[in-house]
Amino acid sequence: MRNALFAPDEVETWLEQHRKGSDVSEEVLLWQLLRGSYRDDMVRGLTDICRMFISGCSEMPDPEIAEVAYSLAGQSSPAEVVAALTERFVDSSSRVGSEQVSTRRLVRAVGEFAGPVDGTVFDPTCGIGSLLLGLVTDTSVTLAGQEINLSVARLAEARAELAGHRDVTIRVGDSLRDDRWPGLRADLVVCDPPMNLPDWGRDDLLLDTRWELGLPTRGESELAWLQHCYAHAEPGGKVIMVMPASVAYRKAGRRIRAELVRRGILTQIVALPPGMAVSHAQPVHLWMLTRPSAHEGVTTAVRMVDLTANDPDESFEPEPHQVEDVPLIDLLDEAVDLTPAHHIAKRTTDHLAEYLAVRETLLSGLRQLSDTLPPLALGPGSLDGAAVRIADLARAKLVEVSDAGVTSTTDQLDTDYLRGFAASTANARRSTSSSGSYRVDTRIARVPQMEIADQRHYGDAFRSLDEFERRVRELTSLSEQAIALARDGLTSGTLRPDQLGTKGLGAPLHET
Repeated sequence: MRNALFAPDEVETWLEQHRKGSDVSEEVLLWQLLRGSYRDDMVRGLTDICRMFISGCSEMPDPEIAEVAYSLAGQSSPAEVVAALTERFVDSSSRVGSEQVSTRRLVRAVGEFAGPVDGTVFDPTCGIGSLLLGLVTDTSVTLAGQEINLSVARLAEARAELAGHRDVTIRVGDSLRDDRWPGLRADLVVCDPPMNLPDWGRDDLLLDTRWELGLPTRGESELAWLQHCYAHAEPGGKVIMVMPASVAYRKAGRRIRAELVRRGILTQIVALPPGMAVSHAQPVHLWMLTRPSAHEGVTTAVRMVDLTANDPDESFEPEPHQVEDVPLIDLLDEAVDLTPAHHIAKRTTDHLAEYLAVRETLLSGLRQLSDTLPPLALGPGSLDGAAVRIADLARAKLVEVSDAGVTSTTDQLDTDYLRGFAASTANARRSTSSSGSYRVDTRIARVPQMEIADQRHYGDAFRSLDEFERRVRELTSLSEQAIALARDGLTSGTLRPDQLGTKGLGAPLHET
């Protein structure tokens, strides 16, 4: 029954029979209506929603789709409605054609390393426009893209137009075999290309002028995409490529990698955490190139950044120990291995001082942790009696709902109490669609009615749990850092076990 589809009226009937109809957010309902009408062609469904908002005319197969969509847009904006639906589309396990999208995590990572964006931005495999629209908020920036699938290209253009971009053009065609932008030179080229293509057109493109770094082999389609992007960068322009980790060391690509380094084109490689891509959980890299210009000198080192141990939902700002500027000459060995971890591990590290400092901070935090977890007693068993929806409290102007959560505007409601119950498992379930995608909708959350004094007791407990959770996350990060330092130190010989008995190798570490 996985990925089964049901008619929207049947879903509503079932929900009403089980007294859950009022618990479903309008966003979940809209998603189900679209799924029921468009089935697996959700690209067309999302495009029709965009066009409806842009033109004000609806040709939806189900009139209720337009009704619910406009109701949601009245609470936020048409762009936010489409953004929420697109997020569900990206997260949906039933989506066909994962090469058409880039995850929110990946877009955020590219954005952090791209920095401020202006001029012209080009994506030769733009899909539904995830990278272009995720990086560029300034509507004066020119957006250009190419996409092999016509319906996907139409969705990308519609999303851009709805977001306020007027100077945007998405052309249709196979970028490698049929480059529809031959004369374009962009300030920034971004690309999350399809990986491991069995046939990228090598036999038809043997004499193509784009291969200035060398003709890629049949198994190196990613290096063909990289050179295609580089060909579209103007002097001083930048390229940010999403690459499989294996491209950094595969033997077949060694000569092209060497040319990238030798010419000072490659400026940085960032190894991202697992879980960044749609179709697999393997780590990916960001390769950053700059086309040399007369006004800027050629780079003398490649910055290597290893974020593979980081949380993909946290900041991508690297710590000092995760970065190493490697001179070009050190990269031009027989293998030309451009894996960041390979070069960062070579750096001389004071493992002992770092490990002892992290260990002491971790142990101190663990000792303090038990004081944070609140004591609890046996409860009444159920709080399902009298309850009120946050949406009703908002309409009565007793609370305000924002991205930060719900906030009380009266002395009769405790903010921590409201936020604690809004984050309950029961309320989270009401924000989950049958497609498996998840999105919090605070407005449909229900909170029990109780006196303000009792609310404050609950609020104190929720506040303590939040603090406990924050400290656990910090200690988890410290634990991972301590483990990594210890393993690296033990295996590289810079550390040894503290106690080796009477036949040990000498004094304990802390006396060294």
